[in-house]
Amino acid sequence: MTQNIHNLKYLEERRKALRKNSTSAEATLWKHLQKSQLNNKKFRRQQSIKNFIVDFYCPKEKLIIELDGAYHLDFAQQQYDLERTKQLESLGLKVIRFENKLVFENLAEVLNEIVSHFKSI
Repeated sequence: MTQNIHNLKYLEERRKALRKNSTSAEATLWKHLQKSQLNNKKFRRQQSIKNFIVDFYCPKEKLIIELDGAYHLDFAQQQYDLERTKQLESLGLKVIRFENKLVFENLAEVLNEIVSHFKSI
């Protein structure tokens, strides 16, 4: 029997709250990912995978996109992010990270970088 690792029930309310209270960077990027706008790839936002909630997830590409605000500069947070990334990558997923400010300063670069990680374009 295969264990379901996506959208665990106990994280449902937290996922809803995160979607409702998106950061401005998340909302901006979501405008370009929703409704399969980027190379016809479906993305989900605030998707849970195991015990983690990721900002954006493309199931077909097994690609996770994380947007990092200033608190990710904290050493303890960086260590947590590193361990989290290792655990997600151990599931065969690819994790890419962008600083929030890059979404505002160079959205085209962010979108191009995301596309460059697609296995099938």
